[in-house]
Amino acid sequence: MSKKFMNYIDGKWCDAKSNERFENRNPARWKEIIGTFPRSSKEDINQAVESARVSFKSWSSMPAPARGAILKKVGDLLTKSKDEIASHMTREMGKVLAETKGDVQEAIDTAYYAGTFTRQLFTYTVPSELPSKFATTVRRPVGVAAVITPWNFPLAVPSWKIFPALACGNTVVWKPAGDTPHTANLFVEILLEAGLPAKVIQLVHGHGSEVGGPLVSHPDVNLISFTGSTDVGQSITRQAGIKKISLEMGGKNAIIVTESANLDLVVDGILWGAFGTTGQRCTATSRAIVHESVRDRLLAMLMNEVKKLKVGNGLEKQVQVGPLINESQFKTVQSYVEIGQSEGAHLLVGGKGDRSEGWFFEPTLFSDVKPAMRISQEEIFGPVLSVLTYKSFDEALEIANTSRYGLSSAVYTQNVREAFLAIEKIDSGITYINAPTIGAEAHLPFGGIKDTGNGHREGGWMAYDFFSEIKTIYVDYSGRLQRAQIDNY
Repeated sequence: MSKKFMNYIDGKWCDAKSNERFENRNPARWKEIIGTFPRSSKEDINQAVESARVSFKSWSSMPAPARGAILKKVGDLLTKSKDEIASHMTREMGKVLAETKGDVQEAIDTAYYAGTFTRQLFTYTVPSELPSKFATTVRRPVGVAAVITPWNFPLAVPSWKIFPALACGNTVVWKPAGDTPHTANLFVEILLEAGLPAKVIQLVHGHGSEVGGPLVSHPDVNLISFTGSTDVGQSITRQAGIKKISLEMGGKNAIIVTESANLDLVVDGILWGAFGTTGQRCTATSRAIVHESVRDRLLAMLMNEVKKLKVGNGLEKQVQVGPLINESQFKTVQSYVEIGQSEGAHLLVGGKGDRSEGWFFEPTLFSDVKPAMRISQEEIFGPVLSVLTYKSFDEALEIANTSRYGLSSAVYTQNVREAFLAIEKIDSGITYINAPTIGAEAHLPFGGIKDTGNGHREGGWMAYDFFSEIKTIYVDYSGRLQRAQIDNY
């Protein structure tokens, strides 16, 4: 009999009001059921939001460094449980242990950063234009934060959102991805063990429309932080009204490979960028834009190395590429391989899946891809790399920018002019020089432009701007009426 897991609402582990449940399965062994989870609804959301609203007053009144001490303890507990959590995460979502350990480590780094940052919630004090008057600003928490997170980074991405939200004094209602609910339960258990007051965090499992819709439209939710698809992000914007919203969505990330590039370094970067996490990253390297003079040599090197990649269960040490997350994603990747071939792209390596036990798909390499092709324009979210060719660097920059997305980008070059032109000209929130398009660091801003996001950033100091409000303070000690908005000149 499969294990039954619960929501965490109003300080208690509990089932959904409907008593309905959904299964969580291992994508590497689809017959293996990890457990069942509550299929929640609007009624559960209402209870969670109300509890978070009530607990906001006491939590926001706690001194920020005291909140930081709890977050520091969370980092300690995550460090202690790193290997155990990583093993559960690999079983639940598939990526190899080295990557799930990295996922946990990113949450650890974010916890320690957040714990320290509660002593650095700086604002501005500036001179007043009038005498005997003091002008400053302070940060205030916003209220109840709705946090909606994806399955591909089931601990790191929630930590990017939940830790800054808590550090700033907000309470949180968290809806994790339906494909990775177990990691969410483990995370909440650690938050509580670290001393987080019971009703400050609420965990509500369930399907997107049944839980996400009522959550983002709830009148007592004050801000929303979402990571997921662009289509869902646009739907959230329509439902949420005038709430404060942070959206981190899709990507179609490109690397430019120049004539002077170190091709051995390029191959290493592509293998990690395109096929790490089985390509299931918003920052995955999805396009390689290669100078015509090095194209054939690079393709030969890539084909040789891609064929060596070991696909299998991420819990096995020799495996480098785990399964896709579920049958739907398997079918999506399969369909894009067919689309690429129908459009005239040349399938060099891979292109086949194995669904006998899990949702495994070969690392796949296309050449002769044109900028307008769908495999060059649409986010696949799988282990598929499209190789395009260019003649001039200006053309390469133009191809890189022919995308509705603008998350991550990279250029491999030994030419400093090309490096700085890429920094200046590529339309993206992140640009790497001589490194692949993935590898965010916890203390730096993360996010994109165009259809990737709505201008906010996660990670680093900028996350705290989203999860707090600025209040302006004037103290007039002149003893007389002074009018700042009257012509005093």
